[in-house]
Order: sequence, then C-alpha cells, then structure tokens
Amino acid sequence: MNQSLYGLLLFIFLLVPPIADFMESVMIIHMHMQMPMLVIAGVLMERFFQLKFPSFFEKYNHNGIPGILLFVIVMVYWMLPRTMDEALTVTAVETFKFISLPFLAGVPLRDSWKKLKPIGRNSVIIVFTILFIAMGWLYTGSPVQLCNNYLIIEQVTLGWGFILTAICMVLYLGYSYFVDPSQYE
Repeated sequence: MNQSLYGLLLFIFLLVPPIADFMESVMIIHMHMQMPMLVIAGVLMERFFQLKFPSFFEKYNHNGIPGILLFVIVMVYWMLPRTMDEALTVTAVETFKFISLPFLAGVPLRDSWKKLKPIGRNSVIIVFTILFIAMGWLYTGSPVQLCNNYLIIEQVTLGWGFILTAICMVLYLGYSYFVDPSQYE
C-alpha cells in the first residue's frame, strides 16, 4: 500500500465520531495528538495530490515559501485557545479543522519542506520553538481559564506539553548545528 492510502486511512480513522470525541475530550490529546495526526494524514496524502495536480504545486509553490507560509498560518490559527474551544462547540469550525489541518497544513508542509534549504527549515523550527515557548508560558501562567471546555489543570498540562516540545526542538537544532554540520556546507 502506498503512503497516500495510509494517509487517507488515518484521516478516516480520525473522523470516526467516538475517536474524535475521545481525542477532543482531553486538552493535551486534542492539541498535541489529534491535530498533529491530522497534519500527518495530509503529509502522507501529499503524493496523491502532487501527482494529480503537478502544475499547481510547481506554479504556486515552486520554492516552498508559499506552502510553508500557509502551513504556519493554519498552525498558528489552531493554537489559539478560542479556536480550540470553538472546534468543540461550533460544527462549522470543527469541520474546518478536519479540512484545514490535513489539506491546508499537511499537504503544503510536505511539498514545501523538500524545496526549502536547510536554513529555511531551521528557521521554521526556530519560529515554532519560540511560538511553543510563548504558548507554554500563556497556558501555564494564565490565572484564568482560557478554554471554557477544559479545566485549568488541563490548560497547565497543555502548557507544559508546549514547553517540553520546545525543549525537544532546541535539542534538535543543537544536534543539527553541532553534531551534524554537514547540512550547512
């Protein structure tokens, strides 16, 4: 079976109502599992779309920058507390989540990532590292409940998840710079 079929199967699996309801019931699972898995489904399905519409990707994303910008915009949108809340209460927003993350974030990410130079890839990782630190600080340090559908303890747990992910990205950047400098030559 090819990657596109795996991506489609993952996407269908995530759409199943009991699975979607379970993943959305815990804040950190919603943000750090369901949403990345939707992006991964799109990453896996990218080859199908690239074969189906090759001129589209070459015309509008020839150097990878437009696709990466679309990916960043979609991901930043879904990190906002209000959008997470509305995904649970407004059906149109939840539908948009299941469309935007795989098709407007995952597909452009894979197409763009291979077109970017190493400095561009590392710049994206640095931007997300800073963003994750800021989101971790926001979720852990906020004295008020940011999402109406989740408890404050879940909010703090999500914040620490963001901080841990940022630490892992810093470790990766350090590794790629000090241990594997061949990508900069």
